[in-house]
Amino acid sequence: MGLVEQAEALARGDVSSRELVAECLESVRRQEALGAFRVVRAQAAGREAQEADKRLADGERLPLLGVPVAIKDDTDLAGETTPFAVTGDHRPVARDGEVVRKLRAAGAVVVGKTNTCELGLWPFSESGFGVARNPWNPEYSPGGSSGGSAVAVAAGMVAGAVGSDGAGSIRIPAAWTGLVGIKPQRGRVSGYPQTDPFNGITVWGPLARSVGDAALLLDVLSGSHPDDVYQVDAAVVPFVEAAKREPGRLRVAVSFRTAFGVSGRLHPEIRAAVERLARRLTDLGHKVFPADPDYGLVGLGLAPRGTAGVADWLESIPNARPERRTEVEAAIGRLVGRRLLPLARRLDPYLRRKVGRIFQVADVVLTPTTAQPPLRVGAFDGVGYRKTQSGVAAACPYAWTWNVVGWPAVNVPAGFMKSGLPIGAQLLGHDSDEATLISLAAQLEAVEGWPGGARPLDAGGWRPEDGGPGGVPSIRRR
Repeated sequence: MGLVEQAEALARGDVSSRELVAECLESVRRQEALGAFRVVRAQAAGREAQEADKRLADGERLPLLGVPVAIKDDTDLAGETTPFAVTGDHRPVARDGEVVRKLRAAGAVVVGKTNTCELGLWPFSESGFGVARNPWNPEYSPGGSSGGSAVAVAAGMVAGAVGSDGAGSIRIPAAWTGLVGIKPQRGRVSGYPQTDPFNGITVWGPLARSVGDAALLLDVLSGSHPDDVYQVDAAVVPFVEAAKREPGRLRVAVSFRTAFGVSGRLHPEIRAAVERLARRLTDLGHKVFPADPDYGLVGLGLAPRGTAGVADWLESIPNARPERRTEVEAAIGRLVGRRLLPLARRLDPYLRRKVGRIFQVADVVLTPTTAQPPLRVGAFDGVGYRKTQSGVAAACPYAWTWNVVGWPAVNVPAGFMKSGLPIGAQLLGHDSDEATLISLAAQLEAVEGWPGGARPLDAGGWRPEDGGPGGVPSIRRR
């Protein structure tokens, strides 16, 4: 069952939260080799499920009351550390972050924190804390940096999870594991106590197997904190309702262009998949045509924000012991990024006007989510900063531009490579227009036959004894 189905079944009394959480925890245990989780809150989740069942029995109804979900390990959860994959002298935090507070307010049971890469820098989810593997073929990465959350959903451990996206980190794992991943409008979901996460490029959002589930989770997460630098008004229409309505006839621009200065050879199978989706949209009655956003010097809006953000986060960790390439990124942030940050912020209105001209002729832009299929696990083990940066930029040149302008984007499944690995396409929207993207994604879902999901390990998938790069660290259980 998906999030919506689980919530409805709990409200009817067809299943208990204790049963759902127990099934979730057993699935996590059975598929531990996939490396989805760093921390599993088995005992705490069991207690919270028991309390949810009592509340349900008393007649209380909330959007996710008793439903198990997962969060990424960059998110504060009271009583747990927030290492963001960097080794250091971490202490448990005293309070939930706003993402967790909203989940709890909706009644969700947070079963654990998922693996990522150091400070969300790369489109893989490997660190000294764990190696996340793609459920479709665990010799490959699920992407990053929200890869652990994507694995948890794609492998059926939970029906929905929260990730964060600073340069594609929700959409890339969604593409490579066959999920729906939503990067919301900047300011839509509060990252508090981070009031300006990575200087405005990072946002939190949902990963799910269906558009309806992702929309429900986005509704739960939406809302600004008074201290947030960026504030967005609540949606007039709930996103879950947007997923149920027809989008109308839309103008869809199809673009394969990357931003200036960004290399990236598009894999022919991915191009073919996006072109197939474009034809599908034409069949659905939309006006589909080739047209490219004018990205200009959009990279100037990303690099200072990202590098300065890495420096800030690394300096907040007592006795941090990062990888060498993370240290290099932070050094660039201290030396150059912080100096250029005021310029990057001043460029915002100019870049939004320049990129936004595409919406004079289109309502939505359709592009590949990535240029290449999933990377192999360990592909960048021991590789220095420059080669890692150039390698991942070539594989994933399409997603990050929308983090600079701050507008919403949705990854939708686009099919499979001949190898059997999933690939995705992204729907890019204008300012605060998640609803249009969600409606269009739901229309595509209805004719494409989503949701999908990978086979769990006990159905014949990979096991540690089968070999392959990378280790399988133990999950911390509480």
